[in-house]
Amino acid sequence: MNDYKVTIGIEVHAQLKTTTKLFCGCPTSFGEAPNTNVCPICLGLPGVLPSLNKKAVELAIRAALALNCEIHKKSIFARKNYFYPDLPKGYQITQYKSPLATSGKILVEGKEVRIKRVHLEEESAKLIHEKDKSLIDYNRAGIPLIEIVTEPDIDSPEMALAYLKKLQKILEFTQVSDAIMAKGELRCEPNVSVSKEEGKLGTRTEIKNLNSFRAVGRALRSEVKRQIEILERGGIVEQATIHYSEKTGKTRIGRAKEEASDYRYFPEPDLPPLVLEEEWIEEIRKSLEELPEERMERYKNLGVSEEEAKIISGSKKASKLFEETLRILNEPLEISRWLIREYRNFQEPDISAENLANIIKMVLSGKLSRINGSLVFKLMVETGKSPIEIVEERNLIQISDPEALKKVIEEVFKEQPKEFERFKKGEKKLLGFFVGEVMKKTKGRADPKEVSRILSEYEKN
Repeated sequence: MNDYKVTIGIEVHAQLKTTTKLFCGCPTSFGEAPNTNVCPICLGLPGVLPSLNKKAVELAIRAALALNCEIHKKSIFARKNYFYPDLPKGYQITQYKSPLATSGKILVEGKEVRIKRVHLEEESAKLIHEKDKSLIDYNRAGIPLIEIVTEPDIDSPEMALAYLKKLQKILEFTQVSDAIMAKGELRCEPNVSVSKEEGKLGTRTEIKNLNSFRAVGRALRSEVKRQIEILERGGIVEQATIHYSEKTGKTRIGRAKEEASDYRYFPEPDLPPLVLEEEWIEEIRKSLEELPEERMERYKNLGVSEEEAKIISGSKKASKLFEETLRILNEPLEISRWLIREYRNFQEPDISAENLANIIKMVLSGKLSRINGSLVFKLMVETGKSPIEIVEERNLIQISDPEALKKVIEEVFKEQPKEFERFKKGEKKLLGFFVGEVMKKTKGRADPKEVSRILSEYEKN
């Protein structure tokens, strides 16, 4: 079965980060009581006129630029007609023949994935199915989306996941969308085919509404397996929409795949063509934030290891803290170290760059041991107090005075006479043991380097 070539293209729907809907002023806030964020426009009542949300257009342009697309100065909205309870008007306003942007590309694991198109469209309502009835929440109807469609350039479920994760980061870093899959802000519909014939695609099926990376991976693997099994039996893969069951981990055929003609598209008569000024597009281009890969390269150039640079640049929150702390304290390797070893342990807490810089300064100046630096970080997250307050309250200033340390070391020797005799006779491995005992006795306040130096003198004598 390994000689089958897998071909995948992906349609992604991403919710744009606006406060109001695409064609009316209703709020887009999540988690409101059902059917409270609605008006005659998003319900599609007779006689109403949609009015395009400028912020949604700006965000769509932002996404298209980040995906290296060609922005079209003129695009046209169309009505996509179909009857379903989640569509109160009986049609969806989308862009069909003339989309906002086309011909983009991004690199995924060293391979180019072409972006066929990016277009604006409105969200449908939410259906809630219960035992003997179905309910509809129209709060979601009219929320602004962009649809991002790739060419069939993806050759495995693993590459599909890598593409989606990269796309999610691009949308997050450009502030186009929070792209939280659990909230339905990023959903995807991959189409997949398998073929043994070189240069010829198999019959594709489209997997509907996947909203987690786990579901995408499992659904694609299941669908590839299903299609190969059909072909191996001598059967024919039917072009259809596919549903994936999280419960069984398997895909199954839903209904025959619609063609564009089934939707009877025609230009939306209540909206004029969307015409964009070049100056506005350039203004948006200049405001784009640096993307994760670009940040990673810059961090590597500062001396941060590739692995740490990748982790930090992959998180908007962590990279922001890295940048802000770097502006206060020019110690990129130390800042990276604290973000990787401490900050991530607390699931990226809200701490200020000033407080992080203060901990690092105290450690580097010898006022605070690294052990107690970690303790101060933990207490800072838990209490919200500043590092300086915590150090003063807990008396955590590092002991570096040789005479004070000698007293502690001699106390430890008295408590561990057998180990002391072995140490004096040259058993070097006990140096680490005594450093640990001194650190315990001083509750982490002793300067371990100074303790090691003093212990070495005892060893020589």
